[in-house]
Amino acid sequence: MPPEPTNAAQTGTAAGRRAWRAPLAALLGGGLQALCFAPGPLPAWSLPFVQIATLAVLAALTFQAAGPRRAAILGWLFGLSQFGIGVYWLTISMHRFGGLPLLLAVAALLLFAAAMAAYAAGACALTAWLCAGQGSPERRAPRQILNAIAWASAWTLAEWLRGTLFTGFTWLNIGYAHAEGMFAAWAPFVGVYGLAWLAAFSAAAVALMARAKDTAYDRSAAAVVGLALLAGLLGIAWSHMEWSRPLGNPLMVRLVQPATPQSDKFQPELFLPTQDRIQRLASLAPKSEADRPAVVILPETVLPVFQDQVPEAVWRQWQAAAETMGATFVLGAPLHVATPAGDRYTNGAIALRPQAASPSAAGNGWHYDKRHLVPFGEFIPPGFHWFVRALQIPLGDFDRGTERQPPLAVDDQFLAVDICYEDTFGEEIAATVASDGPDAPGASILVNLSNLAWFGDGWALRQHLWIARMRALETARPVVRATNTGATAVIDAHGQVLGALDPGRPGVLDAEVQGTQGLTPYVRWGNAPILAWTLLGLLLAARKRRYPA
Repeated sequence: MPPEPTNAAQTGTAAGRRAWRAPLAALLGGGLQALCFAPGPLPAWSLPFVQIATLAVLAALTFQAAGPRRAAILGWLFGLSQFGIGVYWLTISMHRFGGLPLLLAVAALLLFAAAMAAYAAGACALTAWLCAGQGSPERRAPRQILNAIAWASAWTLAEWLRGTLFTGFTWLNIGYAHAEGMFAAWAPFVGVYGLAWLAAFSAAAVALMARAKDTAYDRSAAAVVGLALLAGLLGIAWSHMEWSRPLGNPLMVRLVQPATPQSDKFQPELFLPTQDRIQRLASLAPKSEADRPAVVILPETVLPVFQDQVPEAVWRQWQAAAETMGATFVLGAPLHVATPAGDRYTNGAIALRPQAASPSAAGNGWHYDKRHLVPFGEFIPPGFHWFVRALQIPLGDFDRGTERQPPLAVDDQFLAVDICYEDTFGEEIAATVASDGPDAPGASILVNLSNLAWFGDGWALRQHLWIARMRALETARPVVRATNTGATAVIDAHGQVLGALDPGRPGVLDAEVQGTQGLTPYVRWGNAPILAWTLLGLLLAARKRRYPA
């Protein structure tokens, strides 16, 4: 018979199992949190609760970590899983449309997820350092509250850095999981980063309560939970506050979803038939004369070539459509302008009004130049030209638009256009709402033009819609979204989706949109208040670490 294992061997085996529990818990928690940024497979009502619960797993692991290094490893694993799953759709653009072999596309995704995970690692390491020796559940209420503040502040700082450094990537900010729920009404005050702070504080409260369960200090931990619930109750109470008022008369808007397959979009031989199909779709007769749109909005790069390369016959067809509808047409298109300083190439949008001159030159009438460009897709970071060439994706290197551009005036409304993932940067969208003088009115309606066909028909579309809802909450402005394949939708000034087209199907969405005026606290002050609060929390925790008495 084999010898019985010794007590030392049994202890070593048990210790080995325990050593793997924390990394596995971090990976599982990050994977589950990736599900929290749009409905499907989870129902919408559950997203804020699951987000808090999954982040609570990482908070608990951080508080009990042996030191900052161990906490950083756990945070990195959490972030690796979150981004590896949450933005899996990046592989679709790289493999299916970019021509990159699948294994290389997956490797590129994992490298990107590893880089994004570094921010979570930093937040966990900073929390572990600030709470060194104080992370035990056996602490009185003031210390428990300070631990939760340190965690929430470290996490929010990491979210802000991720959304700012290297042009920023704000996707999967935990605040977006709360576009619905008890914290949503805080958005007009503190924006998505403020919601991230509240969500992280609540996660810490859950973690501290779970660790203090059945100890003499469970009431101390309950004080943290009480503060989180108080924030939620305030959010519920504030949900009925009105931050804006109507401006002028409602505007009839038509949003066009062409559903052009991405594989067809840039094929020269398909250009004319595709333009003809989209023009007929955009010119469909309204249900009644009262429903006739004043503005028809088409998605990003609905014209897939520079405007001065579009045949004159195609422009005449678009002009005829605008005159037949009696509406202003807004078309996404790459724009080329010759200037004394040289040629400028931008990803933009152009307005075509009834009886206007030919817009083949972008200087004729209103146009918009995208200013926040997508790395690799719209500009090439230094040293990465080889990667873009390997992807074989067109339109790879654009100039940036100016920081402040005039809105498009239609009737008595002012439309601020943004393109693609520009609307993921709340502070930039808020700036378009604030007036910049008597000759530069703020936007009354926000307009997003997108083409997410690069990323298939999965989470990217729904995640982007949830982000747009947050912009409506922050600014108290309605948002209309014209996309190629989805999610084409109308969102009111309270962040509620009033109507949407089925993804992947061609169609038009006609809606009456009431523009609004008035400034929320977030539009007035941006991220400054929440960043000041975050730094104050970190400084207080650092002081207590140095002077624990």
